[in-house]
Amino acid sequence: MCTTPAYSPESNGMAEAFVKTFRRDYVHELHSAAHVLAQLPAWLEDYNSMYPHKGLGMRSPREFRRAVVAGASPAEVG
Repeated sequence: MCTTPAYSPESNGMAEAFVKTFRRDYVHELHSAAHVLAQLPAWLEDYNSMYPHKGLGMRSPREFRRAVVAGASPAEVG
């Protein structure tokens, strides 16, 4: 897995991309902060287990991680 140093331009871009995707695909209506917090666990579960990511070879983060842990290099997985 490839990580970037905290507070680097790359990590900021990854965080911004996550927030943009998350707001676009999951947070359709902001009824209240309590509503968003109640929905958050289900949204994160879907994002990590079902949502395909272009940067991960159209796999979910969980699928990508399983392949890496099983011994495939990130280049082979992606």
